[in-house]
Amino acid sequence: MRKAAVLVLLLIPLVLHAQRSETQLREGWSFRAGDTNIWTRVSVPHDWAIKGPFDRSHDLQVVAITQNGETEASEKTARSGGLPWAGEGSYRTTLNLPADRHAELLFDGAMSEAHVLLNGTELAFWPYGYNSFSVDLSPAAKPGKNVLEVRLHNREQSSRWYPGAGLYRNVHLILTGETRVPVWGVRITTPEISPEKATVEVEAEIAGPLEGVTVQTLLFPYGETASSRPLAASSSRPLAVGAEVPAAAVVFQEISLPDPALWSPESPNLYIAATILRRDGEVIDRYETTFGVRSVSVTAEGGFQLNGQRRQIKGVCLHHDLGPLGAAVNESAIRRQLEILKDMGCDAIRTSHNMPAPELVKLCNEMGFMMMLEPFDEWDIAKCENGYHRFFDEWAERDMVNMLRHYRNDPAVVMWSIGNEVPSQGMPGGIETARFLQDICHREDPGRPVTCGMDQVWTVNRNGFAAAIDVPGYNYRTQFYLEGIRMLPQGFILGSETASCVSSRGVYHFPAEKTFSAVTPDLQCSSYDEGASFWSNIPDIDFALADDYLWYLGQFVWTGFDYLGEPHPYDTDAWPSHSSYFGIVDLAGIPKDRFWLYRSVWNTAEPTLHVLPHWTWPGREGSVTPVYVYTSWPSAELFVNGVSQGVRSKVSDAPATDGAQNADVESRYRLMWKDVVYEPGTVLVVAYDSSGAEVARDSVITAGAPVRLEAEPQFVSDDLCFITVSVSDAAGVEVPVADNLIKIRVRGRGLRFKAVANGDPTCLELFHKPHMHLFSGKLTVVVERTGLGGRGTVVLKSKGIKSKKIRI
Repeated sequence: MRKAAVLVLLLIPLVLHAQRSETQLREGWSFRAGDTNIWTRVSVPHDWAIKGPFDRSHDLQVVAITQNGETEASEKTARSGGLPWAGEGSYRTTLNLPADRHAELLFDGAMSEAHVLLNGTELAFWPYGYNSFSVDLSPAAKPGKNVLEVRLHNREQSSRWYPGAGLYRNVHLILTGETRVPVWGVRITTPEISPEKATVEVEAEIAGPLEGVTVQTLLFPYGETASSRPLAASSSRPLAVGAEVPAAAVVFQEISLPDPALWSPESPNLYIAATILRRDGEVIDRYETTFGVRSVSVTAEGGFQLNGQRRQIKGVCLHHDLGPLGAAVNESAIRRQLEILKDMGCDAIRTSHNMPAPELVKLCNEMGFMMMLEPFDEWDIAKCENGYHRFFDEWAERDMVNMLRHYRNDPAVVMWSIGNEVPSQGMPGGIETARFLQDICHREDPGRPVTCGMDQVWTVNRNGFAAAIDVPGYNYRTQFYLEGIRMLPQGFILGSETASCVSSRGVYHFPAEKTFSAVTPDLQCSSYDEGASFWSNIPDIDFALADDYLWYLGQFVWTGFDYLGEPHPYDTDAWPSHSSYFGIVDLAGIPKDRFWLYRSVWNTAEPTLHVLPHWTWPGREGSVTPVYVYTSWPSAELFVNGVSQGVRSKVSDAPATDGAQNADVESRYRLMWKDVVYEPGTVLVVAYDSSGAEVARDSVITAGAPVRLEAEPQFVSDDLCFITVSVSDAAGVEVPVADNLIKIRVRGRGLRFKAVANGDPTCLELFHKPHMHLFSGKLTVVVERTGLGGRGTVVLKSKGIKSKKIRI
């Protein structure tokens, strides 16, 4: 098809009278659980299960988790979080629709098996709760009031983690003229990039009556689309010529963008393409698309390259729940997570194991995170009795196409995944299914590579499955990486899921030693960061692979944050454990010690110095209490009450690792004093640079009895404030073992208590009640601003100690 001519810069003012409107349907909803006649007012996004209560009976399963190597079924408690997410629910609202507009709904996600009805007529069914889908309201719409109902059904044993429940993502009402760009109807690529210019190719679908319609695309800097001076523009091209006018069309346009600013994690530059439809000179639709100028390639010679520069991915896997806020999406809460990860040095996110919320992708575009988007945890063979396998044959392609078209223009997305640890990888027909899904990606978006998270590594190295994937993605099993490089044709390997370390913030078990899936009577995991799942390894193995081998493309750590469900190693009849221990950051958004281990390796812009454990150990006097230091500096000296315990230096000349699970590589990334004897007082660490000069200090001090509450806002936005709460002794030393009950009161106009969490995987206190015990001396309070300029006071109290007030 002939491409439109190019206009480098449009200089004349542009007056727009676009007829498109998009409204988020947040208020005015009613919800009922099951088939009762009791309807309650709610706002959307809404998670009907997050307020609990937690209960052992919720989704109690007797199963063998095959991907964990289990062959015999056992009783699994809280596999999906111990919350009442299973069941049916319905939502209703009223839409006031104009007579002369085309009306469509866009659901960012509805959990799950959604039936959409307008005025009693079912217009759509979409089973997969994580996917976005649109619904044309025309067949049942009428001018004026229309009753919209969405019916949902979450089946037991349909998820391996907490999926959330309800209209947990946003719902959009889109009004246009009959002639319009349909949802996700624009595709943008930048096939040629140089410092002087970038070629921007725009492929736009046009639906509806096309007679007399012209199409033009204008390019603007991100956030400046109201500007009268676009950076560049296509010509204004007529769609229909002659007697026969088609009912739909696809228009190709090529635009030369001068002096392009490239997108990268370090410089996340963005643009907006405004595709404008006109009839008789009047704007009848304007469709805006966010895009970036950047290139992605993966080759044996160059590894993973962004904009022609080799880099190793420093990523984490994220489940979609937001801790105490549940699955109900909130952009501010996601931004807080990403800010924490950015400080750690993380540069990439894997959406495990499902399509993401659009808000996450938007923020990754803006904040500079590469993304691997992943649609499925199951294909046609079950992991869960009522999982996605029930829909795969009929729905997989439709689900893939929606994901690909939704996010194909987002520069943050650098790679697609087609699945996670699917049983098909080791079974007949699995390769054909993988090729089927990969071919859909190549058809819809030829510019990005495709991977798959494979855990049967020994098998896929031999049966052709890994060889069939653009980018072989290994989930753990580092001992097979070198074998894979020898056997596979690609010449590179991605750590698509790594580490699976387990720890509880502020909890330390003795002796400090390497363990795999160890369980203890307290149902916690040690923060000496030497505990991993039996199928995996400590982080140091993956650091060493990245340092030692250029063919290693990087990694996505399991996981960035703790999440509800999958409380391994306490998932077998170990109630009340109900949330994961895998996170680098806990469920309350408070970093664990492991955060600083990753930061010391990944954050190359700012120095790191962190000492552990805490130094408040009544009863351990005279006992060996190892001290570890995570630092970006090469060496440090440790002092206990002023007495030197010696200087330790990182072993930079250690031999290359072969990826073995038990490889002894900690000395390359940690400074360790394993024979320190506990005595109350001060532990001081002094870091030295390569010349031996002192550059930084950190310390931990033995704390006395709690005397007063402390509170510090860690994140404040227009709608949410996150406040970290702790207690200190008379000298102002934080008490790391405090477990005081904290009561919360919020005063002020436009301000209210939202949630509270302490990061304890065994805590059954409810997130939405304004009181909770500290865990390892801390918790997080979430306060919501309900109106513009919401201000007030948060009052924190605990029996027997001084209260705390903070102004918001």
